[in-house]
Amino acid sequence: MKNLFYLLTLLLFFNCKSNLQSKHIAVTSNELDEMVSYLASDELSGRDIGSEGIEKAALFIENKFNTYGIKPYFDNYRNNFKVDDVKAFNIVGFLEGSDKKLKEEVVLIGAHYDHIGFSRKKVSNDSLANGANDNATGTSAVIALAKHFSKKKLNKRSLMFVLFSAEEKGLLGSKHLAKKLKDENLNLYTMVNFEMIGVPFQDRDYTAFVSGYEMSNMAEKINTYTKSNLIGFSEVSKKYNLFRASDNHPFYYEFKVPCQTISSCDRSNYDYYHHVDDEAEKMDYNHMANLINKLIPAIEKMSNTETKEIILKNE
Repeated sequence: MKNLFYLLTLLLFFNCKSNLQSKHIAVTSNELDEMVSYLASDELSGRDIGSEGIEKAALFIENKFNTYGIKPYFDNYRNNFKVDDVKAFNIVGFLEGSDKKLKEEVVLIGAHYDHIGFSRKKVSNDSLANGANDNATGTSAVIALAKHFSKKKLNKRSLMFVLFSAEEKGLLGSKHLAKKLKDENLNLYTMVNFEMIGVPFQDRDYTAFVSGYEMSNMAEKINTYTKSNLIGFSEVSKKYNLFRASDNHPFYYEFKVPCQTISSCDRSNYDYYHHVDDEAEKMDYNHMANLINKLIPAIEKMSNTETKEIILKNE
């Protein structure tokens, strides 16, 4: 009888341990802190195009992708273009889907990794705009999601992980890549773009908003997939038409599929947009980890449904 009790206790212990492991947090606040702190450090000088700082940022992203086994989509990770006479490049990684048919469809996960470099407005003789919230935070989200999916390898659809450059010059990197991929007849299902996710809302019943909320059922589907009220509608985003202000828009323009940006900052809850005080220490990394971890099941679902459930409205 004692042996039976011991055996049952042992089985219960290992079962509880297994359940705890299955519910592990995929993305930690510490790893997000480390990434944002480097990308928004003085060493990278604000990540303006053509700078030594953005080259260092690109190498950092490429090294992460290579370590995780995320393959380059093109011959290498860089999708080159020019802004006048300045060389620029998007970073494009790819994780092929596991399903013979569905792998031809692509879910694009993106963010811009460039920033403005130096601000015209000095604060205490400081003019370096480090761009922590804008958009080292979004960049860290894409890298963290690439890590998660490279380990899980459960995506039936293919996943494209893109870090855009020259967003601050007028979405030039995303315009270049969207046109190129459209010309190559990429079968784009949907795009989830990340922009300024480093600070939480204090007065909303949701965690983040999606730009162009009414244009598709993306918010509704994400909330269904996550069984939560994770994504909501921002009046400020609609007022300033933020749907057109980030890298999702060129992909919507070219492909006419749901391409939207997730953000927890609509400029009403953060005073340091394009400001020298947009620093890494001002970010809320627990909030970021919470948002990304809650979004993971939604992106997993997007990559595995038998049909394209996220659709445009009134199209």
